[in-house]
Amino acid sequence: MPLVTISGGMGTGFGRIAQVVASKAGLELYDDQRLHSEAIRMGIRAKDLKGIDEKAPGFFDSLRVNPELYLDILESVVYSVSRSGKGVIIGHGSQILLREFGCALHTLIHAPEEYRIQQISGKGQMSREGARKLIYKSDSERGGFLRFAYHIDWDDLSHYDLVINTAKLGIEGAAEVILHSLRLQVINECSMQALDAIERLTLQKRAEAAVVKTGMQYFNFSHVEVPEKGVVVITGMATTEEDKARIVNAVNSTPGVTTVRDEINVMPVAGY
Repeated sequence: MPLVTISGGMGTGFGRIAQVVASKAGLELYDDQRLHSEAIRMGIRAKDLKGIDEKAPGFFDSLRVNPELYLDILESVVYSVSRSGKGVIIGHGSQILLREFGCALHTLIHAPEEYRIQQISGKGQMSREGARKLIYKSDSERGGFLRFAYHIDWDDLSHYDLVINTAKLGIEGAAEVILHSLRLQVINECSMQALDAIERLTLQKRAEAAVVKTGMQYFNFSHVEVPEKGVVVITGMATTEEDKARIVNAVNSTPGVTTVRDEINVMPVAGY
């Protein structure tokens, strides 16, 4: 059951490579559009999804999007689509979110700047200088997103299992390298423990997103854990009984939650 994450910069062809891999391997492709669809299917409101992409904090501000909510939504969607242990996920920090998931093959697609410029300007719709600036802007935003969200550099090779240069291998060649790697037995062996861990992480992120959406996180402290399937434990403090009830009700209404263990203490503001 192969699961592969594919990341890369503009002009490297990583999106087309992901399409080829998904098609030839018979796997679902999770690009921007599909991840949005999965989020809506999970019950996330369409208006909360506006701007879900690999952008830096300034982009969140321009859209008036709560960064914490943004990340909780993004993480819950990535975890959700990975529960089956198979598929092709494009970007969105999936190489970091799934770094402990032994079933996943994390791939970085890169190419020299000159190659990337040619890929963009070669279509005749943009000058070489325009392509260069576009690549720089895209790389800066992508790097800013991962530094903000996960405090890592997206081009740090330690986050990847495969690093492929499309200037050498081309789109089809790069896809074949990934496909060959996915046939290895070690990649296809996905334990039930790994799948269970992903399922619990998915539910945890859904519950955390539900808490953030209440707006209570600014006045209360709460921590969410999922010790077993369907069971959510909430610990922390709330300033009023009403705030506590809102947090508990939000988590209790989260799809997949069967039991909520409430360990929240009520402490009025004067008690801090």
